[in-house]
Amino acid sequence: MEGVFVSNFIEPVKARSNLPERVHVLDTTLRDGEQTPGVCFTLEEKIEIARKLDELGVDVIEAGFPVNSEEECDTVRTIKREGLKAKICGLARCVTRDIDACIRSEVDRVHIFIATSDVHLKYKLRMDEEKALEQALAATDYVKAHGLECEFSCEDATRTPVERLLRFYTSVEEHGADVHNVPDTVGVMEPEAMFDLISRLKAALKRPVSMHCHNDFGLAVANTLAGVKAGASQIHVTVNGLGERAGNASLEQAVTALHAMYGVKTGIRLNLLKEVSKTVERASMISLPPNFPIVGNNAFAHEAGIHVHGVLAKAESYEPLTPEMVGQKRRIVMGKHTGKHGVANFVKEKYNLDEDQISAVVEKLRSLAIHKKKIIEEDVNAVVNEVIGSVPDSERLVRLDEILVVTGNKITPTASVQLTHNNQKRVAAGIGTGPVDALAKAIQSALGEEIRLLNYKLEAISGGTDSLCTVEVMTEDRDGRTAMGLSVGGDIVMASVSAIMESLNRIYSKRLKDEPVSDQKCQA
Repeated sequence: MEGVFVSNFIEPVKARSNLPERVHVLDTTLRDGEQTPGVCFTLEEKIEIARKLDELGVDVIEAGFPVNSEEECDTVRTIKREGLKAKICGLARCVTRDIDACIRSEVDRVHIFIATSDVHLKYKLRMDEEKALEQALAATDYVKAHGLECEFSCEDATRTPVERLLRFYTSVEEHGADVHNVPDTVGVMEPEAMFDLISRLKAALKRPVSMHCHNDFGLAVANTLAGVKAGASQIHVTVNGLGERAGNASLEQAVTALHAMYGVKTGIRLNLLKEVSKTVERASMISLPPNFPIVGNNAFAHEAGIHVHGVLAKAESYEPLTPEMVGQKRRIVMGKHTGKHGVANFVKEKYNLDEDQISAVVEKLRSLAIHKKKIIEEDVNAVVNEVIGSVPDSERLVRLDEILVVTGNKITPTASVQLTHNNQKRVAAGIGTGPVDALAKAIQSALGEEIRLLNYKLEAISGGTDSLCTVEVMTEDRDGRTAMGLSVGGDIVMASVSAIMESLNRIYSKRLKDEPVSDQKCQA
């Protein structure tokens, strides 16, 4: 498969599996995902997420639990009236008033459930198996009588005796249930056990089998894939793996694995996965770990060295699939432990620089890496631009030897500098409205001439408190000569003074070029 570089050992596994040609995706981000502790989506956020999920290509959106409140019922109805291609589903217990709330919310499908494990029957429902089955059948009949699709779940199915599961699922199927969902409610299954269970249910049932896996042991996606290998043709997932406790099976991981490893079709547009993930991340205010598979910021990040050399030469060396396939971009990261040779090779691969410039970039990056935990490609771009535009050391007429800056909430920002100009040491101090302004005035005083700071621009290159910044300045001397200076660093003050010094050296270089011309005119 183009853009996919997975193991050959999967092929014999596929051959002995009961893989469906297509898997339907039911996303429950708006229902189970919202049950993540601390998550509460607004109506506007739910509508935005529903639209994104529809654009992504999910088959069914479980939009909420309508009986929870009139507000919840209205929200599900509002989503239904968006006119999305996906079917809208509401959750309901096997209770008439729950189903009525789903009917009022105008859903296409009602997902009914009742607990069937011993612990739930005895301590939560306080009823026996017969009573639970009676309620399940009555609820199925009620949903079908209203012309709606019915999905049925045995809550805590994976701690329910298999004979009881078969009895419930075959019985509701006889009453018209359209989909049989198997919830691993507390995430206690493992892949081989899930394969065996789904295989047994699939052999006994005529309607599609589905799974709803929780991640308590970190096996939600693995169990989901195992169920699909056994013949399940629908999966329950959430964006970013949101959900109660340790969360649910991640939509991104499950559908990408189905596509890349097993060649199983879904309706999902993989290239939108990153975008949808970011939307839910913002709305939920739960940040993804950088190493979250598929859509995490580090999912396609490589640290300079053997890996970078390999991935630049041939992507499949260190990537299981192309980042563009899932809406990602490859990122090159460098740290303080990266070897000089590795950084140099990376710079040569990406930029057309001479050896002196490469050495300057390497030294600058390694120096910055001491301050910043990781150096990303955007940082490299900024450093390269700085080096390309900098005045060569041999042509620098002004050098900064020392600076001291004092600032605070109850002190006037003060700076002192020691410069070398025309091989002479000069020391001066200045005060200003801020540390950068104080430095600019101290430098001006040390040089003994008026230098105006025409423009000052500061930009963070990447996020985080250890982000590098780019400082760009424009200065002007008394004769109207202007020059720009650019510097990159982790310290705003140091980057600012470096940019100012760069611009000053350019101005002095212009003066040197102008002076011979003036002399020739006088002699004529």
